[in-house]
Amino acid sequence: MAPPHSPRRARIAFSDSAAKQLENLTSEAEIHALDRALVVISVDPEIGEAIPGVTTHAELRQYADEIERVRVLYFVTALRTVVVVAYIEA
Repeated sequence: MAPPHSPRRARIAFSDSAAKQLENLTSEAEIHALDRALVVISVDPEIGEAIPGVTTHAELRQYADEIERVRVLYFVTALRTVVVVAYIEA
């Protein structure tokens, strides 16, 4: 009997502004911090808190990683793709 499958991770995509931010990351610590947050979000896209007052078609969310001290702003599409809007270091 085959082992049970784990839940499928969400696909991660970047808005143009977030992609520009990625181009400017230079230190290994910054890349590690973002990578850690993206793994958490890809496993559970609903983990972040909804940002109140935003009235767009998709609910804008924020995930704060207290260990790495970063925040990721993102929304989840109907096809479960996580679209990163911004990466913020605290």
